[in-house]
Amino acid sequence: MTGLDKIAECLQKARQVILSGHVMPDGDCLGSVAALGLGLMELGKQVTLASPDPLPELYQFLPGADRFLIGEEALKGTYDTFVVLDSSVPDRLGPLKELLVRDLVVCVIDHHVGNHDFGHFIYVDPKAAATGEIIQDLLDLLHVSSRVDIASCLYTAIVTDTGSFRYQNTTPLTHRRVARLMEEGVDAARLSVLLFEQKSLLHLRVLQAALQTLDFTSCGRVGWMSVTRETLDSLGAREEHTDGLIDYVRSLRGVEVALLFREIESGCWKVGFRSRGQVDVQQVASRFNGGGHLRAAGAVVRGEGEAVIKMVVRAVLEVMQGD
Repeated sequence: MTGLDKIAECLQKARQVILSGHVMPDGDCLGSVAALGLGLMELGKQVTLASPDPLPELYQFLPGADRFLIGEEALKGTYDTFVVLDSSVPDRLGPLKELLVRDLVVCVIDHHVGNHDFGHFIYVDPKAAATGEIIQDLLDLLHVSSRVDIASCLYTAIVTDTGSFRYQNTTPLTHRRVARLMEEGVDAARLSVLLFEQKSLLHLRVLQAALQTLDFTSCGRVGWMSVTRETLDSLGAREEHTDGLIDYVRSLRGVEVALLFREIESGCWKVGFRSRGQVDVQQVASRFNGGGHLRAAGAVVRGEGEAVIKMVVRAVLEVMQGD
């Protein structure tokens, strides 16, 4: 019996299940939580969908989005099983981390490289392009019927974490999985519009401000942008309005590693890493207690803005020289 088989067996026995992903949730996180939650509801389970942070406006269209309980609101319920998705460390659960000390069975499902030293049942597949791919397999093990609402959630999870199938984590199996989802009724064109062609004016304002900070190393192989808390507050913008900014840096000719520095609170920066070459950015992120994948990773670094940028860029260059 594989690790995923054991999780399926655990969920078949469960009665009151709460599911959550990580802070600052993305498409893979929310799509995976919603898909598995809807599937468990079909099996007659009492299911609570939860998120440490509010759902970005971009993902409000997801089936089940209106069912999510946010932050501490989700702690009020009674549960026997806690399913953690797309999160490699407890701290990424925000206030929902408290559930780990309760008398609950904890299942962890992820595709990120990390510690994963919590939970009773753990399944991690770094080869999966998205956690949503794993959830698709889990729903098969649970014999959940094919439904367009669940398939749409899974498609959202996969298409966002693969950058619309442009990233190197996309595999032949990824395309076969997505083909099946489309056969189950997913309207890929509609979802593409909702996910990638509905930018708000605020998003463009944040991009405009971020482009003013665009900088590179002397070799031109590393590029970055930054967004301060002051910038977001002055524009009335939120974290979600920084989504996708790093791709502008990554798309530039000659750039091998792209960085985005986002100040989430005074003196605390969330750093995004993207590599389109052979540079292992997960190795860089791990130096700052972060994690992720070979070509996409993240970390939280504390310090003054310029000092943080210099420290992280230096670490990137050291790893590049080692390669």
